[in-house]
Amino acid sequence: MRGGSRPAGGGAGGGRGGGGGGRVSSGDAAAQRAANADAPHIPHLFRRISELFTPYRGELIVTGILVLVTAGLTVIPPLLTEQAFDVGLFPAEGGPNLPVLLELVGLMVLIWIVGAALGVWQTFLTAKVGNHVMGDLRVRLFTHLQRMELAFFTRTKTGVIQSRLQNDVGGVANVLTNTVASVLGNTVTVIAALVAMLLLSWQLTLVAVILMPLLVWVQRRVGQVRARIAGQTQESLSEMTAITQETLSVSGILLAKSFNRQSAEIGRYADENRNQIGLAIRQQMTGQWFFAMVQIILSIVPAIVYVVSAYLIVGGVDITAGTIVAFTTVQARLMWPLLGLMRVGLDLQTSGALFARIFEYLDLRPAIVDKPDARALPPADAGRVELRDVTFVYPDGEREHPTLDRVSLTIEPGQFAAFVGPSGAGKTTVSYLVPRLYDVTEGAVLVDGEDVRDVTHESLIAQLGVVSQETYLFHATIGENLRYARPDATDAELIDAATRANIHERIMSFPDGYDTVVGERGYRLSGGEKQRIAIAQVLLKDPAILILDEATSALDSISERVVQDALDNASHGRTTIAIAHRLSTIVGADVIFVVDGGRIVESGTHGELLERGGAYAALYAQQLDVVSPAVR
Repeated sequence: MRGGSRPAGGGAGGGRGGGGGGRVSSGDAAAQRAANADAPHIPHLFRRISELFTPYRGELIVTGILVLVTAGLTVIPPLLTEQAFDVGLFPAEGGPNLPVLLELVGLMVLIWIVGAALGVWQTFLTAKVGNHVMGDLRVRLFTHLQRMELAFFTRTKTGVIQSRLQNDVGGVANVLTNTVASVLGNTVTVIAALVAMLLLSWQLTLVAVILMPLLVWVQRRVGQVRARIAGQTQESLSEMTAITQETLSVSGILLAKSFNRQSAEIGRYADENRNQIGLAIRQQMTGQWFFAMVQIILSIVPAIVYVVSAYLIVGGVDITAGTIVAFTTVQARLMWPLLGLMRVGLDLQTSGALFARIFEYLDLRPAIVDKPDARALPPADAGRVELRDVTFVYPDGEREHPTLDRVSLTIEPGQFAAFVGPSGAGKTTVSYLVPRLYDVTEGAVLVDGEDVRDVTHESLIAQLGVVSQETYLFHATIGENLRYARPDATDAELIDAATRANIHERIMSFPDGYDTVVGERGYRLSGGEKQRIAIAQVLLKDPAILILDEATSALDSISERVVQDALDNASHGRTTIAIAHRLSTIVGADVIFVVDGGRIVESGTHGELLERGGAYAALYAQQLDVVSPAVR
């Protein structure tokens, strides 16, 4: 009851490739990589990143308090060290004052223990918040992609989409997990350390911080370079993910083995892997000399402090040994938080490119959306389908002429309507417009008198069932695949649907019956078995309208007969739209529409069309390799 050929380029979106933007050219991979590596400009990017943490205000407040307390505690021991030297070890008069020294040391130990305990609590909260935010972001992106129209997926590689979900979101995990605590904690520690240093000696503080503005400027420049490399790295990861998804799928492996192209695929992957390795090394090494310079400067500052202290003491400034020891201790504690802040700054600049790629996808607007006042299509057994003066042009912009041109037709409830015609005529496009996988360019598609654009998409799809040539089954059991159509179906309903689809006995011949795992895309089953399982899914759903898109065109004659019987059972009592390739399967159709050049050139029953001796009669004669009586 079906067949038909898919229009050339059917689907939407022209070239395959990148993310939200278009391809540069199919042959210029380097130019495409450069274009994709330039992170998109997202207005208010950092404000939007901060909004991701809004649901976790309570944990963030507690984390902030813990960070403030912990950072404050880290500055107290150096001040106690000054007292331990000047009062406990080397008092102005006499020998060491052991009671005072023990009290000060005990207080320092207590502070370190409390700080460590608070640090563990803080780490738990930051890990919890960061990972929840990352999880929320991943689910939000996946949810948004589920709402995108079919055209988006026909022009975008699956591997690129997977890379946005996995590599890009995973790439910002460290920032989401550690940034808040790191920025707040290191900032408080740096400020507290500077205050302590000023209290100890403002002269020595000037010596310690005189190079900080230069370091901040260099860090900013390094961050810009790393951000560019990060974008290129993610594009390379996207390409590697796409290659993996395409070549390591069952279909990809079969294709490579069939044409003996394994070496070529290995070479393609190895080339991209080398590019990825080079980018990773560049990203890790960018800024290493900067950080080495920072560490050298901060490490030699104590030695400079000793020399400056000597000159200050000679000049009459009151600086004690305890002050010098405490100052260098504080300065040493300043080094790591300062480095931490600079590293976080680099991470933020680097991750900005990744966040921009994520938000670029989140900002994509689906082309097929419900109107604000869309109403539910009432459940009905009618199933009347009407096309009113429909013109349709695929949104890829690659076709010079409309795929459908001012097409009008009506399919009455319960009718079996077939669409036939040469390849590229536009018949499959009809099967896309009825379930509103695409919107018409002009005119209207109506189901039971309702414009499909005026009803909710969910309620429209609930009235439709589709069996296509390219049956897709999940890597799961037969029973789980059947219940994908109706999760609440009972075992008895599964058996009934499978029986009507002529597949129950075949299922029971497997050792595990309905618990048989079908393999990726159902490759452990034959084409006819997969088609009959797809028909059983439709029978479980029990829609008012059934769309059959070339459902037997890829089957052998024996499988076709078995599947044909199952399709007859499925189409009984419901409106059926069949895209037909083999005309022998639709000879009993109530009405046959002959499509050519995007227009309906003939319509009628099989007998009527043969009598006219027109386009249908010519197609029929060509397929059967006979001359129809009407032509004679």
